[in-house]
Amino acid sequence: MSDYTTVPQNAQQTLEQLKNKLKGIVPETELVIKAEIAYEINRLKREKNAVILGHNYMEPALFYSIPDHVGDSLGLARIAAETDAERIVFCGVRFMAETAKILNPERMVLLPARVAGCSLAESITAEDVKKLKEKYPGVPVVTYINTYADVKAETDVCCTSSNAADIVRKLDSDSVICLPDEFLAKNIARETGKNVIYPGSERTGNDDMVIWDGRCEVHDKFTVEDIENARRQFPDTVVVAHPECPPEVVQAADYSGSTTAMTRFVRESDAERFLILTECAMGDNIAAENPEKEMLRMCSIRCPHMNEITLQDTLVSLREDKYQIEVPEDIRLRAKRSLDRMLELS
Repeated sequence: MSDYTTVPQNAQQTLEQLKNKLKGIVPETELVIKAEIAYEINRLKREKNAVILGHNYMEPALFYSIPDHVGDSLGLARIAAETDAERIVFCGVRFMAETAKILNPERMVLLPARVAGCSLAESITAEDVKKLKEKYPGVPVVTYINTYADVKAETDVCCTSSNAADIVRKLDSDSVICLPDEFLAKNIARETGKNVIYPGSERTGNDDMVIWDGRCEVHDKFTVEDIENARRQFPDTVVVAHPECPPEVVQAADYSGSTTAMTRFVRESDAERFLILTECAMGDNIAAENPEKEMLRMCSIRCPHMNEITLQDTLVSLREDKYQIEVPEDIRLRAKRSLDRMLELS
């Protein structure tokens, strides 16, 4: 049994809340340590007029203790644009914190990690986008929000996994450049009827969508074999896949959507057993919300970048105003246009 006498009295309530929510998901001894840190973060955020945003990929003890708002990139971008808190603490990865700064430059934005990068964001540069625009003049550039500010600055409109297909449909153009996630773009192409072009492919017929070859290092690992193995052992399994997964995985799944859409789907479904093909911490968070439903752990892959965000580093960041995000004003203004257009079209 855990020694709860080590937890200060003022953190006991936080500990009890975490135990009730995360029983069977996070060891109690871990919760004892994290409850005290979470209590201090919540005290400090009130003292320093901060709002904490938590992405769906945050580890469960953090996800269920300190964020004022949780969600996917689109939902958190909207909140970041509207908050009047003095500080925005973004428990996510760097491009998300940059997005918050772009949309709300008057606020201090803190990212509780030194790096917290992203394989997709690293896969493309502003110079790459400029070259594509030169090669395909006049073709609108749709860029996934999982990119850095200088890439957004070269973009006509941003998108997220929840609104990408809708935005592509709404553009008044027969051709679209869709960056940088190859799999998301191919899944959008299939959904919207656009043809696909990507580096190394043969251009044939009507070429409507130009695709970069970036991939998420987590979703790239999921395979159709994962789905087949799950269904072989548990025939009643409902498979839910993120649209950053390979197209053949998305097609084999029962449902595909953004992290918020996936969470909502499981919550509203009558099924009892699910295979969640996305970052594994989110599977834990969905399991905590749906204790009567089973989440298979056959394909659990942790994002190393999301994993950099910890309760301890969040406390240090908030206490010291450490790891502040800055975006040069000329880049911010151009990037904001692409984000504003996304929010208008969503």
